[in-house]
Amino acid sequence: MMKMIASRLVFMIVAGLLLLTFLFCLFHAIPGDPARLIAGDSAPEELVASIRTAYGLDQPLGAQYVAYMGKVLTGDFGVSNFSRQPVLAIVGPRLLNTALLAAWAMLFATTISLVLGSLSAMYWSRPIDRGVSLVSLIGICTPIFVSGIVAIYFFGVYLRWLPIGGMTTWRHFIMPVLTLGFAQAAGFTRMVRACMIDALQRDFIVTARSKGVPERTIVFKHALRNALLPIITFFGLGLGSMLGGAAVAESIFNWPGLGRLMVDSILTRDLPLTQGCIFVFAMMFVLVNLIVDLLYRWADPRLAHD
Repeated sequence: MMKMIASRLVFMIVAGLLLLTFLFCLFHAIPGDPARLIAGDSAPEELVASIRTAYGLDQPLGAQYVAYMGKVLTGDFGVSNFSRQPVLAIVGPRLLNTALLAAWAMLFATTISLVLGSLSAMYWSRPIDRGVSLVSLIGICTPIFVSGIVAIYFFGVYLRWLPIGGMTTWRHFIMPVLTLGFAQAAGFTRMVRACMIDALQRDFIVTARSKGVPERTIVFKHALRNALLPIITFFGLGLGSMLGGAAVAESIFNWPGLGRLMVDSILTRDLPLTQGCIFVFAMMFVLVNLIVDLLYRWADPRLAHD
């Protein structure tokens, strides 16, 4: 186990270094003068030249790369072109908001999918199974921005039950969490259903039924445990896609998260802030993969000894 964790940590470090190199190349591949972007289109040439010197943009590319890596590895991603605040000081609070949204949405999606997927497998080819499959198909085919707009109109404008944006009270959490969670729960439910149907046809399940074990015990204790391995893998991939969906949900519901911050920084061409957001998002995805590997070994103790 420790060897696996060490290898994954080494992979995270290598992935981080490669990502930083990619961001550096991306910064210099964008059309236009970076110094002009920082100073503004109407800034005099003297100010642009002083900014170019202050940021080291007049140095050879190799020297700029060494200086860039040296700063970033010490936690210095620079300052925002517009707010003039350190990038990490801006990203930190937004990261917590995104993590909070993703955690609640993932909890909702996991709970709903495990229950509905298991019930759908229990009542395979019956009305309950058909109903769950239909709702799951609708959820898979509906983009997050569509379900978000529908939720805003129905619950926020028509019924006036919930606030349509912001992050002030617990009521502001409901629509973003349900919208993001429903999009993931739809795919999760179909995956749980398929895995559970396969598990319920195994020989040990037939033996348990012949011994008179209650059906609920068979489904939620024996079959679900046996179906966990592919479910955990799919959930890990889904959590990664949820981070991408969070950017859409945050923009729709005016949620002050990292995804919305990244979209805004791209639209305003705030390159240092964009680099910081992309790096943090990528590291979150790599960390999620590490957690999935650990859960995989917890679900299958045989892998812990490899």
